[in-house]
Amino acid sequence: MLKKLLLGLFFAQLPYLLLAQEEEETLQTKFQTGMTPAQKLIASTGEDLMTGGNAGHSQTVLSGYGQASFQRNMKYKTSTLNLDRVVLFVGHQFNSRIAFFSELEIADARVEGGKPMGEVGMEQAYLKFSLNSRQYFVAGLFIPRIGILNENHLPTNYNGTERPLVEQLVIPSTWRELGVAFYGQMSALPIAYSIGVVNGLDASSFTHGTGIGDGKGGGQRSAGNNLAMTASVKAFVGDFQVQVSGYAGGTIGLSSYEADSLRVESGLLAAPIYLGEANVQYAKDGFAAKILASYVAYPKAGDINRTYANNTASAMYGAYAEVSYNLFQSIKNEKYADRQLIAFARYEKLDLNSKIPANGIYDGTLKQSHLLLGLNYLPIPNIAIKADIRLTNTGPFNKSLLINPPPVMREYPQNNSFLNIGIGYSF
Repeated sequence: MLKKLLLGLFFAQLPYLLLAQEEEETLQTKFQTGMTPAQKLIASTGEDLMTGGNAGHSQTVLSGYGQASFQRNMKYKTSTLNLDRVVLFVGHQFNSRIAFFSELEIADARVEGGKPMGEVGMEQAYLKFSLNSRQYFVAGLFIPRIGILNENHLPTNYNGTERPLVEQLVIPSTWRELGVAFYGQMSALPIAYSIGVVNGLDASSFTHGTGIGDGKGGGQRSAGNNLAMTASVKAFVGDFQVQVSGYAGGTIGLSSYEADSLRVESGLLAAPIYLGEANVQYAKDGFAAKILASYVAYPKAGDINRTYANNTASAMYGAYAEVSYNLFQSIKNEKYADRQLIAFARYEKLDLNSKIPANGIYDGTLKQSHLLLGLNYLPIPNIAIKADIRLTNTGPFNKSLLINPPPVMREYPQNNSFLNIGIGYSF
């Protein structure tokens, strides 16, 4: 009975990470009117299960999520089955002001020595210090508020078997870094904000075709010589949620001696990279829509290519728009109260080398558009069964990128389609 009571207390506390209890209920009521339960899950499960300021004694919560998927490549006639991730959440409320949060992730089912298979890593591990019901600090390994997916990446919170590609390649997901951040909400307006300082990216790890994601520190021996700042502003206006966020920071963590020997900059903001993002979400009466756009500028990409030969772009962009509707919304039957059948469509457009320095090589395959059509069935809010098809179009492959071409190579398909089927859970 005590365990159920504690879990009930915790799972009732999540709404949007930082809103005070009375104020957040008002905002949630406005925004969640007509939201699908997959979207409502943001208010009942997620990465921040304890808001602080609500517990008078120590207590611990266990939670988690996971997903598995099947993908069929129609052009190459190949299929892949994968246990994409299993994540265990452990949180502890020390007192009314201090809490601890952690997520341990196993990706791709297992890790095997000597083979490029799987990953085990901490997705989050931070302390939260609540100043009052509206403001708090976090310190440790956390996910900055950038984009939609990063803070709401549970498989039951987004449509489609795959995470939006723009929020995988242009905005890395899940983007966790070591640092400190301050979160708050204005007392008189439904506006939330955040500002943080984290370790910077590592340009030597950038990989052609994956954006800036491979440069993430992830808490593993990240260089402390370069730093970055993140900030966001989120407003709730009727049935709309509007957010603007940004990131700016250095990408070279070398000492001045090492940097000089490689003829690159050194310092806290050496070879800075800039990322801007804006998104709008709408939800009412079972209908939901969202649009997101992001742009990355990297003025010193030419220096990075000269030093590390990783064919890094000086600019990249991505945007997507999505609409969805719960087909069970109009059914006035009690047994369908917690069930959803969500039909959705999403269009994504991105270019990971929209601008390249003089020493870069353009890759047409990185200019992409994707149309996704699918269904999500949620028999209960914490379980999702997904099926969708993705129609993909890209530019041509540049053979100049081949250093040692294989003797037999299949022609690159600029148009392809993928069938995706998946399951996901959160608790």
